[in-house]
Amino acid sequence: MFEQIMASGKGKKIIVFLDYDGTLSPIVDDPDRAFMSEVMRAAVREVAKYFPTAIISGRSREKVFKFVQLTGVFYAGSHGMDIMAPVLPLTASDVKHQTRIDDKQGSGDVLFQPAKEFLPTIQEIIEELEEKTKCIHGVIIENNRFCISVHFRRVREEDYSELEELVKSIVKDYPGFHLTRGRKVIEIRPSIKWDKGYALEYMLDTLGYGNSNNVLAFYIGDDRTDEDAFKVLRVKKRGYPIIVSSIPKETSAVYSLRDPSEVMSFLLHLARWRKNSSSSKIVI
Repeated sequence: MFEQIMASGKGKKIIVFLDYDGTLSPIVDDPDRAFMSEVMRAAVREVAKYFPTAIISGRSREKVFKFVQLTGVFYAGSHGMDIMAPVLPLTASDVKHQTRIDDKQGSGDVLFQPAKEFLPTIQEIIEELEEKTKCIHGVIIENNRFCISVHFRRVREEDYSELEELVKSIVKDYPGFHLTRGRKVIEIRPSIKWDKGYALEYMLDTLGYGNSNNVLAFYIGDDRTDEDAFKVLRVKKRGYPIIVSSIPKETSAVYSLRDPSEVMSFLLHLARWRKNSSSSKIVI
């Protein structure tokens, strides 16, 4: 698989997009303990030396950074509703949601947060969820800043329906929000036209490759929320979507890796391929 992919990438600008949970770290019962291994961290660090690398997660951006602990990597949290990217001219992005953060030298990054106006209501929903789900053992409410995750991996199966109906009853009172579902998680998100696919396009723009035909992007993820990014790459023929799954499933991905260990192997292959073909490292 690897040789076939890289044959089509020769001479192109390669960019790497990664999900976090289930891709760089194993899926665990306690979302606060979804740690990535040191060898995986080393693999991401190595690939980021040679290619622009971004992590797009449903977690808050701050939490993803706390897990990954790498500079030189771009981070997008809340399914792309909270992006920190380099300051570069944009071609197709909505600049009104941007905040520039400069360091002492006058250079820095841009924060893109298209759902900022929803923050007070998100806090209100979290407080209501925490109060009303107390009766169901095992529920974990996670504040991901611009979205909310209701984890039920520790909930008894016979309580699933009760929990789902309870969450639905709360969210129906907030017309600006909607529900999505992931792996043993219900997510509450602002109803804006934004997802991981839009986040991928935004980051291609800010990295300077928005209108380039000379780009090959990899997006590796395991969750149904990653399908939005998979579709963008397939429809626009900008690269290869790769799903992380040990079982066959309906997907827009072109290739698959079975688990995070295979993701790590792929990343190391990618870095080794570039190292052998060129001694230059990525400069942004």
